[in-house]
Amino acid sequence: MELPIQTEALVVHKPGDDFVMTPILIQNMNPDEILVEMKYTGLCHTDFLLRQGHLPGVRYPAIAGHEGAGIILSVGSAVKDKSLNPGDKVLLSFYSCGNCPSCLEDRLPTKCPDMPRANLRAARLQDGSSSATLTDGITHVSAHFFGHSSFSRISVVHELSVVKCDDLDNKDMALYAPMGCGYQTGAGTILNILKPKPYHHSLVVFGMGSVGFAAMMAAVAVGVKQIIAVDLVEGKLASAKELGATDIIQPGLPGVSVVEEIKRITDRNFGVQFAIDTTGAPKVVEEMLECLRPGGTAVSVGAPPPDSPIKVDAGAFFHMNKNWLSVIEGDSYPPELIPRLTALHRKGKFPVEKISKTYPVAEIKQAIEDMEAGKVRPSTFPIRKLRTLLT
Repeated sequence: MELPIQTEALVVHKPGDDFVMTPILIQNMNPDEILVEMKYTGLCHTDFLLRQGHLPGVRYPAIAGHEGAGIILSVGSAVKDKSLNPGDKVLLSFYSCGNCPSCLEDRLPTKCPDMPRANLRAARLQDGSSSATLTDGITHVSAHFFGHSSFSRISVVHELSVVKCDDLDNKDMALYAPMGCGYQTGAGTILNILKPKPYHHSLVVFGMGSVGFAAMMAAVAVGVKQIIAVDLVEGKLASAKELGATDIIQPGLPGVSVVEEIKRITDRNFGVQFAIDTTGAPKVVEEMLECLRPGGTAVSVGAPPPDSPIKVDAGAFFHMNKNWLSVIEGDSYPPELIPRLTALHRKGKFPVEKISKTYPVAEIKQAIEDMEAGKVRPSTFPIRKLRTLLT
């Protein structure tokens, strides 16, 4: 396909602006990149951070979106995966340098030193450039968020963001678009990091958004006996109960101490074997660490604000042999984990259709309001038809 071409994207013109459908020009594509027509994209809270101007280094105007599903239009001459061809259906995920020991030897791109810079600046990692401009042909538009900026009808995508999935139909694309971030973060934390056995009988998940639900559903799939869901929103807890949580806790109710309640309902009042925090709130992190049983493991998958103080009783933490990890993107290698999750879904063991909702693109403001109010978890939108499926 010859460039430049004109398309449309949900653009944030300056920090604090809304997402506005805007004509743009795709000006160029590097040899290691792929041109993708987006069919669906997820909507995630990380996209809100770009809109709000909370991601250092982003140059505006900018295009968010990092959970894309689409069809390849063109493949660059230097793309290493020779199985990728125009017409292939793909799911899109995060981006890494592809050259460091973590990327090459360990197949752990989440530990790439360039992960933050590669994904959060919305620019090409190599030189900070972009493939897009406004239709004046001059005004730079940052169009490489997580290597693909899926809030565009057509995107230039780095090859390392691409997961080929030949057997997807249109319905699958709608359901699976969020696999690229939210779902793999939660489920990957269970499957790649904690790796619970059936005799590991207790897990608590703090925060029931897309990441929390994905973690919980993965835990159900592998047979964890006791799964405790903690959230401020009653409706989310009701959904958690329907999807396999054995216990639910709503903080903030009179007389409710989250840590005391977790210990009360767990075996011998010891606390939980595993705990996951998706919120990043320092108080919640402290509760997560305190509710662990001796030898237990806590995982932070939600990022606390910079310079946040977190209080830990270091002596008790040491003598009780507790563990605390931070995990990005579920410690995932997307070409392996994403097909594993889609296979679980098709077996009825990862029911993502029960936690997502589709919106027209014209209703993106409503979708954002519903997500922030806890009325829906993930959302996705068919970007090609300018409807919105927000995960």
